[in-house]
Amino acid sequence: MNDVYYSTIDKMEKAKVSREYVVGWASGFLQNPKREEQRLNDAYEAGYSDGEEKNSDNFNSWVGK
Repeated sequence: MNDVYYSTIDKMEKAKVSREYVVGWASGFLQNPKREEQRLNDAYEAGYSDGEEKNSDNFNSWVGK
């Protein structure tokens, strides 16, 4: 697996980023299908979008949420 994936997940967990954002980011990064509609939320969708783009710059917005 890619070092970027592991190091980014590690940074987010240490920063106490919203679990929903982290799960969304990981799913987007790995190109997994999105959750079913009734389980989507803002944090997951933001993480998924950032993960798809391999972007780790926005997770600070989800710290402590």
